[in-house]
Amino acid sequence: MVKKYYCNGKLLLTGEYIVLDGALSLAVPTQFGQSLTVETIDERKLIWKSLDEKGNIWFEDVFLFDEIASVSSKPRNDVSIRLLQILNATKQLNPDFLSIQNGFAVTTKLDFPQFWGLGSSSTLINNIAQWAEIDPYKLLKQTFGGSGYDIACAQHNVPITFQLKNEFTDEILKQVQNDNKGGKIFHSAQKDTVREILKVDFTPIFKDHLFFVHLNKKQNSRDGIKHYNANKNNSVLAISEINDITSKMIKCVNLTDFETLITSHENIISKIIKQKPVKELLFNDYKGAIKSLGAWRGDFVLVTGNKNSVSYFRNKGYHTIIPYSEMVLK
Repeated sequence: MVKKYYCNGKLLLTGEYIVLDGALSLAVPTQFGQSLTVETIDERKLIWKSLDEKGNIWFEDVFLFDEIASVSSKPRNDVSIRLLQILNATKQLNPDFLSIQNGFAVTTKLDFPQFWGLGSSSTLINNIAQWAEIDPYKLLKQTFGGSGYDIACAQHNVPITFQLKNEFTDEILKQVQNDNKGGKIFHSAQKDTVREILKVDFTPIFKDHLFFVHLNKKQNSRDGIKHYNANKNNSVLAISEINDITSKMIKCVNLTDFETLITSHENIISKIIKQKPVKELLFNDYKGAIKSLGAWRGDFVLVTGNKNSVSYFRNKGYHTIIPYSEMVLK
């Protein structure tokens, strides 16, 4: 028996870092994602193989079920150790997971290079959660941590706003009980927080002037979060400002206004995390606007410009440049 799971990658357009403290954030699923294929085998073990976007094996290992239950201490590489931790957390959330007499040959396949930072971890978490029939947000919390916006993108095929709320309002609880009634709103509740996830109509009429440029290095999100938590001050005012920017970006119909909004966003986050905006740091002579996405100083940045702008970045050594329409899931 063969089962296959798939979910989308992600990009956080607004609210990086501050999404953790309840800012209204805009996120988009990408055309690139990750699949997970599970095939039943006779032996009680997992034969794991991970393929990159070209179909090449970048990781493989074999795990006995007893190793997964105990998080075996036998010598392994970092990827194997992390995968064991994820599988163990999965089994904690669903004790029936891997309790049968047969085993599985598991193959994961990325649509994008690992260093792009589009969610190789979050897509894996969501796919494993689907396989094990558990809550992916709980699995994320026990493994990588974070706000969970990336899990929301994995599950949605349209742009969304994502916001953490620290209390159960009557309105939200009612919506939780309705459980996505009408297909327009999805809410998920836990004891300590509520995630409000709304599908939004975000299709900029100026999208032909938007590009994603990779900065040639992958930024560790967990390191970025640690840096943010160590440096943030009172973020109440900043949250209000980011909320306003997010709302205005969704409705924006003018490229000039859009550039003003993302520049303002850069300046707000820059002050919070005490880092220079990426444009000031790397592209101070560029005429368009540039906005960091996710963990600063790595992964992709959002750029405004035209077809001639591509040569500017290529001349500076940045060759992974993807138009908005080729990155964001339609």
